[in-house]
Amino acid sequence: MYEKFVALLEKTNKSAYQVSKDTGIAENIFSYWKSGRSTPKLDKLITLADYFDVPITYFIDSISKEVSDKRDSDVAADGK
Repeated sequence: MYEKFVALLEKTNKSAYQVSKDTGIAENIFSYWKSGRSTPKLDKLITLADYFDVPITYFIDSISKEVSDKRDSDVAADGK
């Protein structure tokens, strides 16, 4: 999901700081998403989708894939 956020930053020539100021989403939240420390909550995704004028599915599709990939790797690590 974070990669899609970065792509939108580049496309719109905005910084995470500017998006944070414009949307009220704390800038450190973006860092947490980047590091995988947390995943975006739906309200934040809606805010970003509105801000960048993209459909919410722009973000949700990538999150679904990330969750699926993590689940697959967790299962493989467990040997099941």
